[in-house]
Amino acid sequence: MAAIQRKYWILGGAAALAAALGVWRWASAEAIPVEAVRVERGQVEQTATNSRAGTVEARRRAKLSPELGGRVVALPRRAGDRVAAGEVLLELDSALERGERLLRQRQLEAAAAESERACLAGERAARELERNRRLASEELVSADVLDRLQSAAREAEAACASSRAARAAAGAGLELALRAVEKRVLSAPFDAVLAEVSIEVGEWTTPSPPALPVPPVIDLYDPRSLYVSLPMDEVDAARLAPGLPARLTVDSHGGRTFAGRVTRVAPYVLDVEAQNRTVEIEVDLDDAAFAATLLPGTSADVEVILDARQEALRVPAAAVLSGDRVLVVRDGELEERRIAVGLRNWDFVEAESGLAEGELVVISLDRPEIRAGARVEVTEAGARSAP
Repeated sequence: MAAIQRKYWILGGAAALAAALGVWRWASAEAIPVEAVRVERGQVEQTATNSRAGTVEARRRAKLSPELGGRVVALPRRAGDRVAAGEVLLELDSALERGERLLRQRQLEAAAAESERACLAGERAARELERNRRLASEELVSADVLDRLQSAAREAEAACASSRAARAAAGAGLELALRAVEKRVLSAPFDAVLAEVSIEVGEWTTPSPPALPVPPVIDLYDPRSLYVSLPMDEVDAARLAPGLPARLTVDSHGGRTFAGRVTRVAPYVLDVEAQNRTVEIEVDLDDAAFAATLLPGTSADVEVILDARQEALRVPAAAVLSGDRVLVVRDGELEERRIAVGLRNWDFVEAESGLAEGELVVISLDRPEIRAGARVEVTEAGARSAP
């Protein structure tokens, strides 16, 4: 009996010693340094971003060329200049057209004079006929004379009408000559900036054969019509709509964010071989004055704000592991929690459940030893402001 009791005493002492050793090892283990932030309330947005770089474009942009061939005699404006609607941009040699215009002008003058003469003769013939009709009623003029006078009056009336038609034809010819002179001049169709002028004074421009466009020699755009065109992934197509707010970044203005709004969503998905399927959207900047300073062709990116919640319980996106898990600091140890995720973006994730305001969640998850059950020494990161 005494031997059995000694055996139990020995086993109990060994167990106590092992437990004490384990406690000592746990107490003496070095804590892992981690960075954590407190769960807070703030704004969380659901956003969609472009799948490839967008481009600054102009809704009003024209690539112009003269309708007729000829030699350039004047280029009043150069690339980069601002021009007003109707301002002359290019002028071709129009000596022949101006000569034709002068000829038509003289023909019109001659036709007008002839018309006046013929119509005066017609009026005189009509008066002569009327006098002789009164005399014929008194039997002082024969019927044969009266018949000749009636024929002469009708002939004079027809000559007047013919001369008026000739005058109208001469006027139409002059109008045609004027239009031919105008076609030797290329004018700005709207207030614009000249993007490119690809011809010089003295060079010739030649119209293309039928059914082929004339190569443009002037490219201009309206700076008040600039917008950003961006391809969005097709998975976001159903949630995109005109009127949604957006934030834009432009490569030429790095580090700055500009407010904008979606103005158009393409009614179809673009399927291009070897590329993701995308839907094209257009975004206008809220600051129209700044937008007018951008250069067409500049690269841009956008975040379209699909939804937003104020005072949502949120954690940094960097704190969320796969499977919507987070590591919470509890009594110096890490505890794994699964959270119900609401809205999320690149910065924040909304925690609809699984966390309480003020709890510490780890954001430095770049080492394998940072896992549930690990003892940690916490450095609390500063509070982050809402976007």
